[in-house]
Amino acid sequence: MDEERKLTNEVGAPVPDNEHAITAGPRGPVVMQDVWMMEKIAHFNREVIPERRMHAKGWGAYGSLTVTGDVSKYTRAKVLQPGKKTELFIRFSTVAGERGAADAERDIRGVAVKFYTEEGNWDLVGNNTPTFFIRDVHNFSDLNRAVKRDPRSGLRSAQNNWDFWTLLPETFHQTTIVMSDRGIPATFRNMHFYGEHTFALYNEKNERVWCKFHFHTKQGVKNLTDEEAEKICSTDRESHGRDLFESIERGEFPQWTMYIQVMTEEQAKKHYENPFDITKIWRHGEFPLIEVGTLELNRNPDNYYAEVEQAAFTPAHVVPGIGFSPDKFLQGRLFAYGDAQRYRLGINYNQIPVNRARVEVNDYHRDGQMRTDGNYGATPAYTPNSAGVWAAQPEVAEPPLDLEGAVYRFDPKEDPTDDNFRAGGELYRLLKEDKRALLIDNTTRNIASVTENIKYRHAVHCLLADTEYGERITAAMGLDLNRVKELSKLDNDGLIKATTGA
Repeated sequence: MDEERKLTNEVGAPVPDNEHAITAGPRGPVVMQDVWMMEKIAHFNREVIPERRMHAKGWGAYGSLTVTGDVSKYTRAKVLQPGKKTELFIRFSTVAGERGAADAERDIRGVAVKFYTEEGNWDLVGNNTPTFFIRDVHNFSDLNRAVKRDPRSGLRSAQNNWDFWTLLPETFHQTTIVMSDRGIPATFRNMHFYGEHTFALYNEKNERVWCKFHFHTKQGVKNLTDEEAEKICSTDRESHGRDLFESIERGEFPQWTMYIQVMTEEQAKKHYENPFDITKIWRHGEFPLIEVGTLELNRNPDNYYAEVEQAAFTPAHVVPGIGFSPDKFLQGRLFAYGDAQRYRLGINYNQIPVNRARVEVNDYHRDGQMRTDGNYGATPAYTPNSAGVWAAQPEVAEPPLDLEGAVYRFDPKEDPTDDNFRAGGELYRLLKEDKRALLIDNTTRNIASVTENIKYRHAVHCLLADTEYGERITAAMGLDLNRVKELSKLDNDGLIKATTGA
């Protein structure tokens, strides 16, 4: 590669790695000394004004979570105790489209929930899929640029999408989901949603387990074909938002059953794949769903801009009893989301009514644009102080987490337990024939304009996941099956090298 084309940071210094976060051990959390990662995220957060960089088109509603199960042995969080009812606000969205995009496009759907708990706000930020495209935060801005508009043409680019997806085999499972019938939900009410990441729960004894959050619709799952979606988009670009608003206005309040999956720390250490990798799933047969309660939406906002557009979420907002995991993507999101909101809405965005906690807030934060309260008056602005004001509460701290390994940029591909195609193959085999046919047809249409080298890359991934899947997609795309089989014998670096160029 020519010298002038080598990657540098924002002030011209060489960047040694642009894909792997610096972590404390192979499966440990991201460390703050990964300054290039934070620079990438902070810059990306500020690239577009005034709409959200991603999830720009969204709709919201108020409701409540009523806990009917008993998960108190896993968590001390008051919001999850038996019989507890907690008010909440939820925002549904598409991901890639701008604010004027149609609701019924093929895309994953973002789902962010703000629980107004008696211990402060808890934000659970996820999607309508249990997994995600990427597992390392270093690829976060790159993924989003790949699915946004091409910088030269200003057009959405299937070439960019599929080039990025097929260069990172970890995207395969999520790509299969998006290209299946689940890629276009009929309505927000007719889809499941998930917290996606692995989180921590800890109880009154400070015992930790790892956790995943699931919400299953009580309205039944319903999806659209490409043809059905095209007809809807041609007449109603706000189909999902209209359905949500009108159903609540009619008193037909949508509901979801909340579940958790639980994995002990010992199980996590022995698990056959990295349990903190968001591109992987925890199989229900091994870690069954545990029912928590019912989430219901029952009130529409009074003002879209004030309550939906200004709603702000970050997974960094948790409450005692709920914590984080070494998930490398979650670790980056803990910084990225709050930083994006401070840029988009201002440093005091948590004082906007829809974001404001329902409990007293004493955080020592001062000043800044649009400060709307008394700014803490004459209260000391520093800690420690001799006024006895606002002492820390060590009794709610998470238990310590043991870590192993060096601080380094670890590549998951070097982990012998890493398999990017297992889950996608399992998903294909679970589909009935009509859904398999839809998956093949949807993919073929979506990838039609993409260059042949990238099509071969995807066909190889399908073959590695499932022989039938690979053979059918190869035939549908008009490729040479023998070449696909030969390419499938290469490692990932070899496959990329063999399929680089048109």
